[in-house]
Amino acid sequence: MGAAQSSTDEFVREPLGVQERITADGSSPWPVEPHRYRLIGARACPWANRVIIVRRLLGLEPVLSLGIAGPLHDDRSWRFHLDPGGVDPVLGIEWLREAYERAIPGYDKGVTVPAVVEIPTGKVVTNAYQDLEFDLATQWTAHHRPGAPDLFPAAHRDEIAEISGQLFHDVNNGVYKCGFAKAQGPYEQAYDALFARLDALSERLAGQRYLVGDTITEADVRFWVTLVRFDAAYHGHFKCNQSTLTDMPVLWSYARDLFQTPGFGDTIDFEQIKQHYYGVHTEINPTGIVPKGPDPSGWLSPHGREELGGRPFGDGTPPGPPPIAERVPSIAEPR
Repeated sequence: MGAAQSSTDEFVREPLGVQERITADGSSPWPVEPHRYRLIGARACPWANRVIIVRRLLGLEPVLSLGIAGPLHDDRSWRFHLDPGGVDPVLGIEWLREAYERAIPGYDKGVTVPAVVEIPTGKVVTNAYQDLEFDLATQWTAHHRPGAPDLFPAAHRDEIAEISGQLFHDVNNGVYKCGFAKAQGPYEQAYDALFARLDALSERLAGQRYLVGDTITEADVRFWVTLVRFDAAYHGHFKCNQSTLTDMPVLWSYARDLFQTPGFGDTIDFEQIKQHYYGVHTEINPTGIVPKGPDPSGWLSPHGREELGGRPFGDGTPPGPPPIAERVPSIAEPR
């Protein structure tokens, strides 16, 4: 997504501008159809990362292509500056805003990722990331890979929704409320809520491997995308500095467990994450200097969470390797 602007001292996230659905049941004007749509994400963005992970876990790569915006953008929006010629190779656009304006002439809301674009028309269909995650899991089932996990098991949906709501307010959006607060009071309120929630979730995860039930669900995807960025960006850049993730033993081992699970760590590029946060948010980091650290190699260290049991993919199986064109550099490789 993108950072919102607010006339108050408290950070308020912008509303989504194209809240459509892609469904198989005829409940929307946009039907599930292989090769019709292109998911646009960014390695830097946690909101996009969630949808990219869900797509990986469900094995939708062959039917829903992926375009990656680079980590740098300005007021014209996310751009494809890492692609040859600086344009998306399928949509042929330089700026993601172009796809929003094709859908809504004069579009004046946030140009955010993730976004799904209809390839033939080049129009954004939706940027409703939470609905998109749910619909990929429940509407695209005819195109799931064999062994795809159930990320929204019916027996646990109410619990997933409750925890996901807490995560959104206090953690996913909470770090942004810390980073973009314009006064001490709102910053401290968000800071206290963030670390109180992290403490509560640490207690929950001390005795169980995953947040809900004994398998990976959307709640874990939602939590993890913030944890994996915590030390690289939020601790310093957003002033979330009560402690680093590596100083929170349960959450650090939980995060490493998922990082080493196919579909999670293989979507992460720490360099792009740092380039985005430190290079784009000039009101917070006016020099644009990107920190060299922290050393990411610890993400590959043993986590010991297997002792808690759990079945990562339930009755399913891990996804295979990502397509070659979508692979990110391993943290074990020199950059």
